Amino acid sequence: AANVYHRDLKPKNILANANCKLKICDFGLARVAFNDTPTTVFWTDYVATRWYRAPELCGSFFTKYSPAIDTWSIGCIFAEILTGKPLFPGKNVVQQLDMMTDFLGSPSPEIISRIRNEKARRYLSSMRKKLPVPFSEKFPKADPAAVKLLQKLLAFDPKDRPTAEEALADPYFNGLAKVEREPSCQPISKMEFEFERRKFTREDIKELIFREILEYHPQLLKDYTNGSEKTNFLYPSAVDNFRRQFANLEEDGGKGGAPERKHVSLPR
Repeated sequence: AANVYHRDLKPKNILANANCKLKICDFGLARVAFNDTPTTVFWTDYVATRWYRAPELCGSFFTKYSPAIDTWSIGCIFAEILTGKPLFPGKNVVQQLDMMTDFLGSPSPEIISRIRNEKARRYLSSMRKKLPVPFSEKFPKADPAAVKLLQKLLAFDPKDRPTAEEALADPYFNGLAKVEREPSCQPISKMEFEFERRKFTREDIKELIFREILEYHPQLLKDYTNGSEKTNFLYPSAVDNFRRQFANLEEDGGKGGAPERKHVSLPR
């Protein structure tokens, strides 16, 4: 909902405690997509650990990526939970695509025609015709409802994969998920990522770090800015807003974390 793509979801990046509280970590490859900005054709395609990488990331398939790249990764993780081993442990991109099509079957001509990478189009078009393996055969001991959900998550075409909200509403989670209680985040403002569009000197970065520290010491911040122009900390923090939305999921109600910032450290 926030238009943030993690791009590297894998078991290692999902943390769990003794009470089965889950959190996602390692946002080093994450990117934000803005509605009025051309999305991701300029993003590097070498993202995500190969075994959990969506087909469209293996071959620069589509002009515009979507959160479905993370949905695919979730499907791979879910399959690994069901079997205890990775679903597509490819050693390179070509083998990765081969393993995907061995299981899911050859993509349709319609899907292939929408692939922007000519080399990938030729490779998939020249591939021998493969029939899909029934998910019930691949996961014979799994709950049939889990198998149906997994089949949706691992659709070759990203537009056929469910959103996170749709996946939570799947019958497999009946009695567990309460979609109406799931917090949804507003898309993140461009202001939060203005720093990615600017070039900073070493001194600029030092100043930003220092001002960030002062955010937790209001009196020092006031003293620092006294007599100079008004501080540039103007925009409400999406991080703090997001933390408040999920406070009910924390064991301590969200009261035991770091002091909350009143503003983000984003200069005009």
